[in-house]
Amino acid sequence: MFESKTLRLAPLHGGLFELCFDRTGESINKFDRRAIEDLQQAVDRLRTDPAVRGLLVTSAKDSFSVGADIFELRNMFERPEAEIRALVREQSVIFTALSQLPFPSVAAINGMALGGGFEAALACDRRVMADGAVVGLPEVTLGIMPGYGGSVRLPRIAGCATALEWVTSGAPQQAAAALHAGAVDDVVAPEALRATALAWLGEAAGGQQDWQARRARVAGPVELTPTVLEQARAAATKAIRHYSAAAAFMQFLADTAGLEAQAALQEEPRVFAWLCKTETAASLVRLFVNEQFLKKKAKGYAKLARPVQQAAVVGAGIMGGGIAYTSAVRGTIVLMKDIAQPALDLGLAEADKLLAKQMEAGRMKAEKAKQVRASIRAQLNFAGFDEADLVVEAIVENLAIKKKVLAEVETLVKPEAIIASNTSSLSIAEMATALQRPQNFVGMHFFNPVPQMPLVEVIRGPATDPVAAATTAGHALAMGKTPILVQDCPGFLVNRIFIPYCLAFLRLVHDGADYQHVDRVMEAFGWPMGPAYLADVVGMDTLVHVLHVIAAGYGARMRPSFPLAVELLVDHKRLGQKSGAGFYRHESDANGKPRKLVDESTATLISTVQPNGPCSFSDQEIVDRMMLPMVLEAARCLDEGVAESAIEVDMGLILGLGFPRHLGGVLHWADRTGLPEIVRRCERYKAVSPLYAPAQTFLRRAAAGTRFHD
Repeated sequence: MFESKTLRLAPLHGGLFELCFDRTGESINKFDRRAIEDLQQAVDRLRTDPAVRGLLVTSAKDSFSVGADIFELRNMFERPEAEIRALVREQSVIFTALSQLPFPSVAAINGMALGGGFEAALACDRRVMADGAVVGLPEVTLGIMPGYGGSVRLPRIAGCATALEWVTSGAPQQAAAALHAGAVDDVVAPEALRATALAWLGEAAGGQQDWQARRARVAGPVELTPTVLEQARAAATKAIRHYSAAAAFMQFLADTAGLEAQAALQEEPRVFAWLCKTETAASLVRLFVNEQFLKKKAKGYAKLARPVQQAAVVGAGIMGGGIAYTSAVRGTIVLMKDIAQPALDLGLAEADKLLAKQMEAGRMKAEKAKQVRASIRAQLNFAGFDEADLVVEAIVENLAIKKKVLAEVETLVKPEAIIASNTSSLSIAEMATALQRPQNFVGMHFFNPVPQMPLVEVIRGPATDPVAAATTAGHALAMGKTPILVQDCPGFLVNRIFIPYCLAFLRLVHDGADYQHVDRVMEAFGWPMGPAYLADVVGMDTLVHVLHVIAAGYGARMRPSFPLAVELLVDHKRLGQKSGAGFYRHESDANGKPRKLVDESTATLISTVQPNGPCSFSDQEIVDRMMLPMVLEAARCLDEGVAESAIEVDMGLILGLGFPRHLGGVLHWADRTGLPEIVRRCERYKAVSPLYAPAQTFLRRAAAGTRFHD
């Protein structure tokens, strides 16, 4: 009947037809402009063919449809708001036409049905879902909301509470949750998906199912009580603060719940288009593009890499146990060696805790957990290290001790084995001087906690062989991590940029700022925790050590010329969470979760390193004084080739440090602020610290009107 490069429409039997999404030459279906135009042609043919009695909507791919083409969406964002509104309204009409065909329709959902894919399923009269499939409306993670009718149909199908939760979180939903919410009508085994959908369609076409009544309910208004709306606002407080799309959808639903669906559909493109022009949307779409860039690069590393069939970790404890677990859970046998049984016990306990969490959450069967645990072989000697393809050193952060241990390990492994140090700040070049084969030595910096933090910095020393670096990056990728290759320098990429941020905070405190006020301002800016709380979580002694190691490598620019509040706290045995007190007091609640409390004695203690007493700073001044040193150091890292691109600088801070995702990265934030404006703001603080002095390359960029991201 009709076939294109994105779908085909064909008769089945008894007046039933199948519309099958099947994008030629690609592994997934997506809703770009071509697919939507093809859908319009298919719907037009169906609407005008009197022989059609029912429609089955399917996919020939492993997934139903992953939604919009984000690169095409990014280009649309550049258009004027009025053009976006007109385009989305024009495209939304096609989904509405699908929902209003003069016969019943059913969607058979396999794999993923996300964004526009799920909106197409919502336009059908019934949804049958394969067990193991997922559905969702993740548009909020791109700074927008559903624009093809999903914002209107989901609340009328599954209720406002479900719509508010799903749209404001953007989280994918498993089949059981979708069935419970009423977003789908049946969940069946994948092999029964087509037959189940066809059976209902045949009954509906034969008048045994009242599909018209179902359609009429979706066409009317929906009840939204003030209680449901307030509960949703409370649950999404954090999302609303930084993601304007969450707040916009809540307001949209409040404004349109009492309308007929057709009237509400007229309003959806207006809100969608407005969101497309927000800074949050631009930043989040830039982030998606960056993530695709990193995935493509990582695949390149994997092609060059040698296989890692057996790994080893030297140094157990929580960090070593986390590294061993993360390798083992992905199918690699890991030898975990330490000189002390208590350290081995701690490493194994960490792995056991992580496995228990996986089983409790239903993400892992007991048998699988048993296999993973057996893959971690704890030992007090180096037995089996001669078979290891890659050894990760994760011992104490002491250069002399590391060099001694690395040299010993090198004598025990096969010549081609790669040795990697999980140092956070020590020189890879200096450690390599202890080795006979420095070409096989790299840095492999994991971030804590290892299982949760996605980034691994792979640090190339001056002698590191490209294959060794690629193999290490490939192993990080196999562990489920995102590797970024960086050049050796004090602090590497993430910690080098983090230290100016810390020093800026400590200078604010020295100048009289209230550390709690600084935390509140930076959390409102988007950081998951303020700098004082972060210092408590990292550990005050750890932070002081890293700060001095890194600052020593950059001379006057980072050398503090004032007393540091963190050193004062260390002197008073206030190390943060691990000691029960730092800037804040720390306790565990009834469920064992850490709880941060204000410690009234902290202000008195810190006043001893505030020579001019307390001082009030505006929120904007705090943001500028915290963020400008990060921008300038990030720019230096790019100019010096520490990272190969602005994308890797930005993604390193997002994945390794928790830089606010909705801002798109520190260099993206600088681009949107404007480099001349960054220079102007720095001028205000040049007398405060050398941290606010832009490099000449930055000044030239600003004068030329160029950006970090094209």
